[in-house]
Amino acid sequence: MKRPRLFAMLLLITFGLLQLTPAHAQFGDFLQGIKKAVGLGGGLSEGKIIDGLKEALQIGTQNAVETVSRAGGYYDNPKIKIPLPGTVQKAEKLVRAAGYGTQLDAFEMSMNRAAETAAPEAKGIFWDAIKKMKVADARKILQGQDNEATLYFKDKTHDRLGELFKPMVRNAMSEVGVTRTYQDLQGKVQSIPFVGTWAFDLDEYVKNGALEGLFLTLGEEEKKIREDPSARVTDLLKEVFATR
Repeated sequence: MKRPRLFAMLLLITFGLLQLTPAHAQFGDFLQGIKKAVGLGGGLSEGKIIDGLKEALQIGTQNAVETVSRAGGYYDNPKIKIPLPGTVQKAEKLVRAAGYGTQLDAFEMSMNRAAETAAPEAKGIFWDAIKKMKVADARKILQGQDNEATLYFKDKTHDRLGELFKPMVRNAMSEVGVTRTYQDLQGKVQSIPFVGTWAFDLDEYVKNGALEGLFLTLGEEEKKIREDPSARVTDLLKEVFATR
């Protein structure tokens, strides 16, 4: 990839993230450096470009975490909403017909509330991965696919997040009543013919759903920042992308 394209991509990441955060001032010096890098007076070192990328990624991951951790962050978003487990879905019509639809809805909502409660803890792990980012990692993110940063975070953080999320999800499920609601529902539907046994690891199921939703949100955020023309909010940015 040509050098101007690298600078253009970094500009898009930076300006796109600035739209999502009030912390504009901290990017002032860096943006002046970017102007020089694209030919408006001087050059910009590779080290400073990478430092700017890291700063942009910090804000980007923070925005993704805040998106999923707000009330309704999972439940109100069809793309990442944690659905009823497969074994429950198979019997859903029978359970609702037996008059337990309200309990099913409460169970589904409580799983998503647990994910929203656990999600904020991901920010620290994301930021640690950014701090440990090597020059080769930064180059790959700048030169790679539209979801290259998300792939980097998956590789570096997925296992650690899983270890952290499982006990947190378990605690959150206790706080919001997931386990209690599920056990109560399961006890009531055992007498319904043909429902069968709901055998699955509830902690693991919610943890996996929480992580999948988090990385999907991060990937969409990254793609939007890289590609969305509405993120090009300055004359300089429009001029740079007009030459791509």
